[in-house]
Amino acid sequence: MAAFVKDLQGQFSPPTVKQHLAALRMLFDWLVTGHVIEANPAHAVRGPKYVVKKGKTPVLTVDEARALLDAIDTDSLTGLRDRALIGVMVYTFAPVNAVITMKVKDYFTQGRRGWVRLHEKGGKEHEVPCHHSLEKLLDEYLAAAGIVGEPDGPLFRTTGRKTGQPHALWQQDVYRMIQRRAATAGIATKICNHTFRATGITAYLKNKGLLEHAQTIANHASPRTTKLYDRRSEEITLDEIEKIAI
Repeated sequence: MAAFVKDLQGQFSPPTVKQHLAALRMLFDWLVTGHVIEANPAHAVRGPKYVVKKGKTPVLTVDEARALLDAIDTDSLTGLRDRALIGVMVYTFAPVNAVITMKVKDYFTQGRRGWVRLHEKGGKEHEVPCHHSLEKLLDEYLAAAGIVGEPDGPLFRTTGRKTGQPHALWQQDVYRMIQRRAATAGIATKICNHTFRATGITAYLKNKGLLEHAQTIANHASPRTTKLYDRRSEEITLDEIEKIAI
């Protein structure tokens, strides 16, 4: 088993090797539980050391995020949908898969405040109160879409022009959409679907939000995961670099 892991190290990056090793451990644990084998041969094998202190997801500044939202044409239903979808990712720190699987009923009112219900990996269900700006984005989109009476229908759906029947957006649909919206807004940063999760967390922490509260909103099991999305140190570094007065 150790030789196999060493062979993997020669072909793949440390994170990929660690992921493969974790999968093997789970497989052998299952075989041990089923009395197929007596012991897990991968249990004592150690993967390559790999420590990540900062994530690689590109992040937008507050001004860039605002410019992106403001540049979206809200005279069309598609524009209202795209603006609301991006808003959910920014204001709730939600991953894109949790957003595109939302049903209409997953935006609801509780205590005179709008809430969103997110269905995340592993069957985890997570509810987050809406920022007042997000409430406005969602309310305007739902009013224009006319889908309030379809509680079990997808919240963010295609127009149905190609298939004749609207269906929930796919992850690649969202990626292409944000590339178009970023280009229209004149944003040069190469962003991705996860950018808005990192942007929201960084903006929250810059505004003196607490890391443990950001962890709760993002529904992270560990604060270390939340910390990967914190890019405040990058701005500090840039400020220091600008002091090189030559």
